[in-house]
Formats: sequence, structure tokens, C-alpha cells
Amino acid sequence: MPSAPLTRAAAVLGVVVLAGLAWATAAPSRPAAATAPRAIVQAGPGLAGQFLVATDTLRDPRFARTVIYVIRHDANGAMGLVVNRPVRDMPLAPLLRKFGLDDRGVSGSVRAHYGGPVEIGQGFLLHTAEYATQGTERVAGDIAMTPAPGVLSALSDIARGAGPRKSLFAVGYAGWGPGQLEGEIERDAWITVPADPALLFDEDHARKWARAMARRRLTI
Repeated sequence: MPSAPLTRAAAVLGVVVLAGLAWATAAPSRPAAATAPRAIVQAGPGLAGQFLVATDTLRDPRFARTVIYVIRHDANGAMGLVVNRPVRDMPLAPLLRKFGLDDRGVSGSVRAHYGGPVEIGQGFLLHTAEYATQGTERVAGDIAMTPAPGVLSALSDIARGAGPRKSLFAVGYAGWGPGQLEGEIERDAWITVPADPALLFDEDHARKWARAMARRRLTI
């Protein structure tokens, strides 16, 4: 049986589209930007671009056996997206049509993931960094993130084969205040391991936690 957070995430996906992205519907789909996405400012090296992997000591059902890709980590706290909890597939044509966007010739769907318990009405797209649209930020290496309002433009581009090579659509995010994540890591609630696009975008979600956990053997 799905956990309560996953059930709530599935229940609000329609609200996500209506509330979290509705104010972006007037923005037309954009082509890939001519310049590189804006870089995220960080205080020190931080953990942005790495995986947080929940250990078995973390009993919170919202995060049990989750793999989180860290988007930001600085003096103000941290933000990341859970990348191994798919919720449901959303057909793209009805989604675009609902917002008055052209759905001619559009087929297929986008898989929505539970990104975390914070702002469950917001959508985020993790994707390879050769693509950019409104609000796209490069996180690390070949990985970028597009929040609202650019998410809808990105999904429209994906529907037409003009989006990023790889992407992951998440609803909600995980957030920590200043020093909070560091304290949880010290209490062995999380380990940090290297991230890469191959594991981040792998659709074998059932094994993603075990594969990420195994990487701790490669870290010193």
C-alpha cells in the first residue's frame, strides 16, 4: 500500500497542474536558450549535485529508503528532490490542452515523482543541461533544474521531441534549514554519494536506493 505522502502526492497532481503551474500558462514554449543556464550560487562547495541516500536509521516514512538529488546547499540550508518514488503517469496531450497549449500531434505521457513533502503543489524538472528554458538553473556537471513557471514550457517541448535528452518530473521537494541537514548527516540519517545522470534518470526505481547505497564503498 502506498505511503500517506505518496497517496497525497497522487491526489494533488491535478491541483499541481491547476495551482502550481497555472500562472505559467501564458508563457509560450521556448526553444533552448542560446547561452548556458544560470549557475546556482553556493556558499562553499556544498553538496549540490550529489545524492543523499537515506540509511535504515531514518524511520520517517516520507524519506524511508529515498534517494535525493541535492539542488542547493549553502549557508541558508538545502533543497533536493526525491528521485526514486514515481507516483503516476500523466498524459501530455490533455495536460497541454488544459492550459490552452497546442496539443496537435502530441502523444505519450510524463511520469510524475514524489519530490518531497514541501510545497507539494509545485512541479520541478530535473534534466540534462543541454536544454534550457525560463528559469532553468544548472546544478552540477550535466544536470540542470527547471522550476515553475518554466516547467510547462519544458513539458511542451518534451511532448514534441524538442526537450532535454533525459528528464525527471517531480512534485514537491525536500528542504532543510541552516545546519539541519548537517545535523541529520552527523546522526547517520543520510550518507552522501556521487551522483551521475545514468543513475539519476534510471527508470529502475525499485533498485535505485540499493544501487546508490552501494556507492558508499567508493567514497572515502
